[in-house]
Amino acid sequence: MKSIKIYLPILIFFLSVFSVFGQTRKQLELQRKKLNKEIKQVNRLLFNEKKKGKNALEALKDINKKIEVRSELIATINAEASILSKEISVNEAKLKKLNEKLTELKRDYADMIFKSYQSKSKQSRAMFLLSSQNFYQAYKRLEYMKQYTSFRKNQGEEIVKRTDFIKKMNDSLFLQKNLKDTLILSQEQQKKQIEADKSSQEKLITSIKKKEGKYKRELQNKIKEEKRVVAKIDKIIRDEIAKANRIAAEKLKLKDNSKSVKKNEFILTPEAKALALNFELNKGKLPWPVTEGLVVRKFGKQPHPSFPGITINGTGLHIVTKQGGDAKSIFNGKVLNVLVNSEGRRNVLVQHGNYISSYNNLEKIYVKKGDDLKTGEKIGQIFTDKVSKKTKLVFVLFKNTTRLNPSSWILRI
Repeated sequence: MKSIKIYLPILIFFLSVFSVFGQTRKQLELQRKKLNKEIKQVNRLLFNEKKKGKNALEALKDINKKIEVRSELIATINAEASILSKEISVNEAKLKKLNEKLTELKRDYADMIFKSYQSKSKQSRAMFLLSSQNFYQAYKRLEYMKQYTSFRKNQGEEIVKRTDFIKKMNDSLFLQKNLKDTLILSQEQQKKQIEADKSSQEKLITSIKKKEGKYKRELQNKIKEEKRVVAKIDKIIRDEIAKANRIAAEKLKLKDNSKSVKKNEFILTPEAKALALNFELNKGKLPWPVTEGLVVRKFGKQPHPSFPGITINGTGLHIVTKQGGDAKSIFNGKVLNVLVNSEGRRNVLVQHGNYISSYNNLEKIYVKKGDDLKTGEKIGQIFTDKVSKKTKLVFVLFKNTTRLNPSSWILRI
């Protein structure tokens, strides 16, 4: 089956190389630590136990995620090792010049000491002063001797400083070379892990090939169901906005034909405006809706990871978290509505002025419609699939009825 390709991780690898190009070593070091943490999360949240009867397509998606993160880590390690190599070369050149200057300084100092010794053996300092023709000449000779003694002292101190600095440079080079060796070793280990993952990937692809038609039908049905659910949620939000606006219009004494009333947009009281403004000011700093999570599907239209030609639409973020994990409010707000799907799972909508955060796929809920919530307050326990053993929250963000990319709003970790 040509529709399922293994070249996707390779493409991800090259894109990762371009993305890390030009970054500083400090930035790359932080990114490497972040990716190592993400790999641990992938193993803990996606591969923590054997999943009986797990869908092969789901298993392939998990393997692809692991390969994607490892590929990005290898690209980051490569870039960091490359910068380290350049730094080592520059420092070695500096060290060579410093050693040459130190050798020259020591030679000059030795010559000065030897000449001083020769001078002392011929005549004493007192005789040198007494042989002066006048007082002014004696004064000048005394100043010269003081300056010469000071110069010798400074030369000796300079040699000590240079020697100490070169020692520190040597220590720094040693640490840099050790770090580079460690990075290269880590890179080799990641490559071996990717090879093992690719072996598993190929087996899964072979398994999927045999039932490609079945998987595609299931996928198309799932996409249709998602679209139906999205349309239903959109209608509920429009209805809630209309209902909230009728109440707000009465409070603010607005007429239905008022120019300030726009269709499918919240009419905001002064308090709601302040809340919405505060929400906007926290863009990029809002907390995650889970304590620990891994994004397995991003926002927006994207090609299916296993079936090229099929496009999926991420209405928000699909976040896998630990079993028994709770969804938490990302900001102060009020519960706008609680929806229940045909399988009994809940979706809680929380209003923040003219913004709405949606927490879907909850098994239990701790709130009800109309409740006021604080940032970080628990909303409900996230459902864990009995077959895949995955605990996944679907987190969506709206401004009025327009969907936003949650990745731009929540804190990057």
